[in-house]
Amino acid sequence: MTRRTGRTAAVLTALLLAALPSTGHATTTAPRPTYTNPVTSGVVDTFPDPAVIRGKDGYWYAYGTQNPVFQSRGETSERTLPTLRSADMTHWEYAGEVFTRADQPSWHGGSRLWAPDIRYTDGHYSLSYSVPDKDTVGVATAPTPTGPWTDRGAVLDSDSGCATGDIDQAQFTDEGGQPYLYWGSYDTICVAKMNADRTRTVGTVTEVAQGRRMEGGFVVRRDGFYYLFYSDAGCCDGAYSGYQVKVGRATSPTGPFTDDRGVDLTAATSKGGVVVGANGDRWIGPGHNSLQTDLSGQDWLVYHAVPADDPDLDLVPGIDRTLSRRPMLIDRLDWIDGWPVVRAGAGPSAGAEQAPVSTWDAGGDFNDGSLSGWRARGAGTGGWATASEPDAGGYVTHSGASPAHLVSSDTAPARVRAEADLRVTSADGGAGLLLAYRDAGDHVVARLDRDRGALVTDVRVGGVSRGEQVTALPADFVWDAWHNVTAELRGRQLTVEVSADRLRDAVTTQRRTVPASAAHAGKVGVAARGDGAEADNVGAVELYTPVTRRVAEPRPGRLLPAYSDEFDGPAPSSAWSWVRGPAAGAGTGDGSLSWPTQAAELHLATNTASVLTRDAPRGDFIVETRLRLASGPPNQQAGLVLYGDDDHYVKLAHSVLPVSHTDGKVTHVTEFAKEGARPTTTPPTPVAYGPMFGGPAAGTLWMRLAYHADTSGDEHEVRAATSTDGVHWTWTGVWTLPAGQALRIGLVSLNTAGATAHFDHVRTYGG
Repeated sequence: MTRRTGRTAAVLTALLLAALPSTGHATTTAPRPTYTNPVTSGVVDTFPDPAVIRGKDGYWYAYGTQNPVFQSRGETSERTLPTLRSADMTHWEYAGEVFTRADQPSWHGGSRLWAPDIRYTDGHYSLSYSVPDKDTVGVATAPTPTGPWTDRGAVLDSDSGCATGDIDQAQFTDEGGQPYLYWGSYDTICVAKMNADRTRTVGTVTEVAQGRRMEGGFVVRRDGFYYLFYSDAGCCDGAYSGYQVKVGRATSPTGPFTDDRGVDLTAATSKGGVVVGANGDRWIGPGHNSLQTDLSGQDWLVYHAVPADDPDLDLVPGIDRTLSRRPMLIDRLDWIDGWPVVRAGAGPSAGAEQAPVSTWDAGGDFNDGSLSGWRARGAGTGGWATASEPDAGGYVTHSGASPAHLVSSDTAPARVRAEADLRVTSADGGAGLLLAYRDAGDHVVARLDRDRGALVTDVRVGGVSRGEQVTALPADFVWDAWHNVTAELRGRQLTVEVSADRLRDAVTTQRRTVPASAAHAGKVGVAARGDGAEADNVGAVELYTPVTRRVAEPRPGRLLPAYSDEFDGPAPSSAWSWVRGPAAGAGTGDGSLSWPTQAAELHLATNTASVLTRDAPRGDFIVETRLRLASGPPNQQAGLVLYGDDDHYVKLAHSVLPVSHTDGKVTHVTEFAKEGARPTTTPPTPVAYGPMFGGPAAGTLWMRLAYHADTSGDEHEVRAATSTDGVHWTWTGVWTLPAGQALRIGLVSLNTAGATAHFDHVRTYGG
């Protein structure tokens, strides 16, 4: 798999550049730093299922699934929930592991530990993790992001109430402070409330999503919606990993969640809402995501993917299968028309990209133990001092009854995002974030007011308050623990969020419109009222510019009649030929090709099914069919193929498949798969098969395969799309095959007898 070349790359690059936001800061003309995926290159060999948090010391910390992260250094064993640290989200260093084999809790039974999720709550870090051998979730807590960790046991009951695998968990905190746990794998995701100390689930268990190989749920809240990210189709099969990230949204944390076509995530079909999939450049099977936000407010998807040029690790003692190499990637997450998508739809990055904003235009972290770069203002100027602790490092405190301000020497721009970690240790105190600060009579403040139990904002212009706005904080708000307060001022619109750890699950959000005279450049700082105000990581930068336009998806060119068929004759045209055919019962009539599903296979070493094929045009093209397949028993499928031979093809099928852990229930999926050699395993695999799953299926389904000839990489690149109305298309990821063998356009109807596929046409268009 190589970088896209030729006309396709030129068009994609131009569209992506047009979609990029402005990135210049008001205070500097220097270009933004860049990074190149994987961000863990040279640090660890692999880092699956990454979860990231910004610690109270101002560093980002990442946690990954147990894996042999130092295999290239000659280490044959695994690290248990390995941990990394970074000052900028792109340059990482190894920071240890949560457990060693020697101190791993005995209740795990020696299980490998997977899929960590990390949160900060009530003054400590809470790390949940999957224990697959026990089919449950554990949790450990620590005073700092690197430990020491104290295990708190299993989070789920022995019978969790969820139909399938009890792994791949993630926490979420709703407005008002109620915590939830999402979990599940292969093929159901569930949610339940958690108790106050977040060590057990309580109450009703709700199934919120069901899909073929669905797992890895992760929830954020944005603009009134709850977004459930998840992955499907298989994480860990090297070059045949069909993983991709999808999303649904709801107006409640317990659903119902629907995809971008309005399909309920619990419906018995595959889903749309593709956030990121393979794009044919370098990365295979991107998935199992978390989310981070840089200092400018730009969101970033954190996920793993398999490198096409080196997809497999060496065998690990004690593990009887080849593990896939899955380093950590980050890419810009854009919210377009209410839906998240990586890089405006361009997919995983393979070259240099603008890096996250990780340094302030104005502000600082007090880690040098001084107030250098800060200026005291107000009556209580003498009450400011610095202190330190193991978790936060340096921070600033204020004592004294008089209101006081501590502001930066530098100025932040008018369109600004400011944030601070705040806590209040006295019963009648308050700590606030200042922005757009000119003086004591001209600024904006967002204050945690303990006496009123609320987030209070005030806008002052010309020495006069334009009115306080008060939003209640949760009744169990822990005032003497750190809380992150962010304030975004875009034009006259001010949005303030209070959260534990910047993970897009604020316990309180307040929005208000400020006077035009208040929306100006200014200092950032801390406001103290009464004793006990403490602050850390106080700063501001220019607010990010959102991307609002997606890159273009493939569109058909002119129809190529010589490679098309409307099936309006007494038989398929002479351009078609059969592999193992003609199939019994197949024939044209009433403007379609009718073909009963065969009790036959086209899968690995079993190749008994018929394939109807014809030549494909040279160069890029899009081939389309409209398929009608009535529901029947499990394991029927029909659809399009680009066929080289029985062990070298790409297939897009409407497949009827059984649902795991149920009796007789089926799901309908759009299965986009490839078959070919997999020489990188030990021992080499002569032929392998890998599926990914596209958008919703239906009794009448339009299907497209977009073919691109990557001549410089000597590869076939194929991308799939489906539509339930012929107008709105869901495009999935890209599969590649070596280009040494030509591919022919084909049709299949197979797997289990009992239904009839009707192909209304095959139309081929220039690409």
